[in-house]
Amino acid sequence: MLELKADELVVLLQKGVVTKERAKAIQDKISRALDEESLPEALDAFKDLDTGQDRLDLLNNFEYLLSHHQLDSKASKKYLVHERVKKSLVTIIGIIMITLGMGMIIMPAPPYFEMFTIFYFNPNDGVTIMDLISLLIVFTGVYLLVSSLLKKT
Repeated sequence: MLELKADELVVLLQKGVVTKERAKAIQDKISRALDEESLPEALDAFKDLDTGQDRLDLLNNFEYLLSHHQLDSKASKKYLVHERVKKSLVTIIGIIMITLGMGMIIMPAPPYFEMFTIFYFNPNDGVTIMDLISLLIVFTGVYLLVSSLLKKT
């Protein structure tokens, strides 16, 4: 199938249907497609490093792979931006959850949540189910915030 299409392209080029500029653009397009196709091959070599080797062998293998496989900075920048966006979103979600949980604790709860009091401080006040749900939301927000700030990426 691929050879058939290549033969058709050659016939069109020989007939003169395509101008020189157009032929150059097609050639660039084909070469870019072939270069992009070879990129996953270059990255596959790095996947074999995770085999439980000691650190010196791992460093030597990594140095060898870096010297023999070209990685462009566009791919690495794209990866780093993606990781920073993920980390920022988790941090923002953690802050929002902490704020939401604290607001739920501070604000007065609706009467249908107030009737489920678990522990009474006095006859008029105590710990309600709404307070426990709010604490769960706050602790989840704290966990998300701390885990996003301590992650080494």
